[in-house]
Amino acid sequence: MGSSSAQSRREILQLLDEAGHRPNKHFGQNFLVDPNVVDRIVAVAELERSSQVVEVGAGTGTLTRALAEVAGTVVAYEIDGSLAEVLNETTDGFGNVDVRISDAAKLDLDVSLGDGSWSMVANLPYNVGTGIVLDAVRCAPRIGRFVVMVQKEVADRLVAGPGSKTYGIPSVIAGLHVRSRIVFTVPPEVFEPRPTIESAVVVMDRINSPALAGRAIELASAAFGQRRKMIRGSLKSVLGDPLPIIEAASLEPTARAETLSPLDFVALAEAEAGR
Repeated sequence: MGSSSAQSRREILQLLDEAGHRPNKHFGQNFLVDPNVVDRIVAVAELERSSQVVEVGAGTGTLTRALAEVAGTVVAYEIDGSLAEVLNETTDGFGNVDVRISDAAKLDLDVSLGDGSWSMVANLPYNVGTGIVLDAVRCAPRIGRFVVMVQKEVADRLVAGPGSKTYGIPSVIAGLHVRSRIVFTVPPEVFEPRPTIESAVVVMDRINSPALAGRAIELASAAFGQRRKMIRGSLKSVLGDPLPIIEAASLEPTARAETLSPLDFVALAEAEAGR
């Protein structure tokens, strides 16, 4: 079913033109100009009238409006002040939209969003998308579901498992806090301007994270920081003598970071805490 609110490519280009706006590379701006993709994102988000949604990178408000049609509350962040007028105009008439012109990357979303549970649904700016998602996954527990469009390579990292080429710190952070899956990929031509790479929409649902997730991520960072080394060497900087801890965690001292699962890093953190 097509949403009446999603803007066409022509409408978006006209809005930007009237505002004298040029897409800003510094802000990682690639405007989503395909109403069908907007509708697919909204459908995947499975929102209800009681839903509270946060959007980061609202742009011209095409996704904002489609979200406002189905959700109870939409808080839309946009860093680019030159889009404030466009956004206010396109969301005019939607009493459930709160447009905030500020840098979401610098905010504590858990504090700035209201009470209750939230979904993040967004076409994230390319340059800061990974950081925003990983920060929110770690530090904004009130966001229970994420439906985010990111570069395909970022999506691959978020869902990767041990042993995969794309497995790394983002995979460990995601693996300890959410269940992630890529729901569909998106070609460059649905954006204006066109990026050079594919994008993908990832759904991440929050799970109960282990008590020592934070320490597990610190240990993973040390291990991945020297990914060629075996963990008996790469963990020296954070554990001093890592061997007894590695053994207590029932892991092989000769293992390398990319072969350890997120829960293996938790086992290391628990073995360290239990010394």
